[in-house]
Amino acid sequence: MDPSQIAGLIGEATWQTLFMVVVSTFFAIVVGLPLGVIVHVTSRVGLAPNRTVNRILGLIIDIGRSLPFIILMVLVIPLTRLMVGTSIGSGAAIVPLSLSAAPLFARLVETSLREVAPGKLDAGTVMGASNFQLVRHVLLPESMPGLVAAATTTFVSLIGYSAMAGAIGGGGLGDVAIRYGYQRYNIQVLIWTVIVLIVLTMLVQFLGDRLSRALAQR
Repeated sequence: MDPSQIAGLIGEATWQTLFMVVVSTFFAIVVGLPLGVIVHVTSRVGLAPNRTVNRILGLIIDIGRSLPFIILMVLVIPLTRLMVGTSIGSGAAIVPLSLSAAPLFARLVETSLREVAPGKLDAGTVMGASNFQLVRHVLLPESMPGLVAAATTTFVSLIGYSAMAGAIGGGGLGDVAIRYGYQRYNIQVLIWTVIVLIVLTMLVQFLGDRLSRALAQR
């Protein structure tokens, strides 16, 4: 392959990877944020302790986090086919990527919420705020730097997961690295996919850290 072909191949694969990761991160946040909030609120030191709910949701999160991604992809193939009509391609990879990232983000959300000073919640309670208002106006705003850091960690993790998705036809940079780099013994393609993955990871981490620090200073 000449350099222009490699550039075109890597460019298209990069957009596929970004599409998978951005959409999967969105769904992971949509599912993981309320899940993490509920786990924290129902914990022993939460606003509405509920041992049963807390343990059940905690168990679901732990099971989701313990499954290796490559195994999860295989397990949810029937669900993926049901939702998107196929089990291969970047669109299909979004389903297992979202399912794998949601428990991770939920646990990171819970950790971030724990760091909110109890005194701020007490002040809101004295002012007559309901639990919902405390979550909306105290817990979430005060933990925003941590939540941004959690989203960054999730995004970076999904970049790695998306590369593994290429092993079974998930598309993106991982697929290019395996089909063109490894199976066709094209070292140039393999090296460039690794470089792009590293650059993407470092760029996202840098931007996420900057935003988190800016929010913390506010």
